[in-house]
Amino acid sequence: MKTHPFLPRSIIFDNYQQNDIPTFQILLYFFGGLCIAISFLGVLLLRNYKSSISRKLILCWFLLCGLIHTFLEGHFVIYHFDISSRMDFLSQLWKEYALGDSRYMTKDSFTVCMESITAFVEGPLCFFTVWCFVKQYSCRYLCQLCVSLGQFYGCVLYFLTAWMEDFKHGPMYHPLYFWFYFVFMNVIWIVIPLLLIIDSWRSLSDVQSRLDKASQSIKRKQF
Repeated sequence: MKTHPFLPRSIIFDNYQQNDIPTFQILLYFFGGLCIAISFLGVLLLRNYKSSISRKLILCWFLLCGLIHTFLEGHFVIYHFDISSRMDFLSQLWKEYALGDSRYMTKDSFTVCMESITAFVEGPLCFFTVWCFVKQYSCRYLCQLCVSLGQFYGCVLYFLTAWMEDFKHGPMYHPLYFWFYFVFMNVIWIVIPLLLIIDSWRSLSDVQSRLDKASQSIKRKQF
């Protein structure tokens, strides 16, 4: 049994391997890689897309979510059973994040189930949502609503389950591990999806309202 930096200290690992990449480099590579990927995909997919700046930023958000859900969270789901002993970059990234929430190192049932749905359902749906907007498919706002609802609901449950366990899986109020990793990096998936849910609701309600008015107009002409 090896010592480890995770909370609670009662966690036991058989083959835990400590990261050999410094925290600064892990964060630099991760956020830098995301910026490069989003810039490339954004230019590739949205260069001929005629819409407002805000809509293009929303589509970049879905591209970002698609990448994180599919590849990062998908990696966790596939390798969660021995991720604490793995030394590839994404596993070390998860071990760094787990300093704020050790459930990612302990095969926690809720975390594995939640991340499985996120990776294999919401991830592909994010890319599909972008494609629907680029191609102007009629289901585009419905896709935006479904993805955003899933993100919002999953993240609320994520915080609630941690609260029900007295936030024992990380150092409370630590500036990096609690406030940045655990709070900030997750509350994003509450705030932005909530705004997109409202945006979808308004767009779908507007369409339904116009459809109702058209239907009433046709009925009046018939009688």
